[in-house]
Amino acid sequence: MGSSFDKFQKRRLISSYFSVVLSIFLVLFLVGILGLFVLNSKKLSDDFKEQIVMTVFFKNEANDSVIKAFSAELKTAKFVKSSVYVTKEQAAKEHEKTLGEHFTEFLGANPLYNSFDVHLKADYIDTDNIRKIESHFRSNEMIADIVYDKQLVSLVNDNIKKVSMWILIISGFLTFIAVLLINSSMRLSIYSHRFIIKTMQMVGATKTFIRKPFIWKSVKLGLMGSALAVVSLIITLFYLDSSYPNLGVLDEKLMISLVLIGVVGIGVAITWISTYFATQRFLNLRTDDLY
Repeated sequence: MGSSFDKFQKRRLISSYFSVVLSIFLVLFLVGILGLFVLNSKKLSDDFKEQIVMTVFFKNEANDSVIKAFSAELKTAKFVKSSVYVTKEQAAKEHEKTLGEHFTEFLGANPLYNSFDVHLKADYIDTDNIRKIESHFRSNEMIADIVYDKQLVSLVNDNIKKVSMWILIISGFLTFIAVLLINSSMRLSIYSHRFIIKTMQMVGATKTFIRKPFIWKSVKLGLMGSALAVVSLIITLFYLDSSYPNLGVLDEKLMISLVLIGVVGIGVAITWISTYFATQRFLNLRTDDLY
């Protein structure tokens, strides 16, 4: 009879630990996914910004030395990510492909200019910086015109600010929910041991002595849940990288490592704090209040 009861208690204890580890794993996995999403949303927004092209057109009087000097300036400029030189002949061919007819034959001349397609770094894609860069380029007397989508620049920056604000709000809310869920799981686990805690206290054990095994056990459960979450996140990252290589989800290895370390840190910290206060609560209760 006693053996059957012991087995029942053992199964119930294992089931309790399993549910705690599972809840910690699921919550931390979602927190990790959110962290990786925030990390990659910045990268995606930067990539989108850097697709905006500033086209610098040169006058027909600009000779090869002028073009080479400007090309060298672009290579050393801190605000330039990349640039491509497009001759007016290349531009004419591209226009002819788009229009489907040879407009140069109709006009008898090529009215286009030699140009550079300049992609700026994401940090410089805002109205003020682009105006300064445009003003700097226009100081070159050989430049005929500078063209870029001013409205798109404004829209991109405004929308990214709005999206970033909502991402921060949602991240904060979900992190708060994650803390509450893990805290609830740990409190329920400690609740099932409330009589043991009170019995140990009644026979003279100190609060520190009573708390120590519960905290250590909770931290181990937190580490187990964190480890499962980290492994699942790594598998998810490799799956996304193999399925969608253009996203470059594994490019920021340092930031990814920090997110994974953060997941482990959150798991250990929340389980430790939750267990500490849960055991403290039952230690301060009177025996009659346990029922």
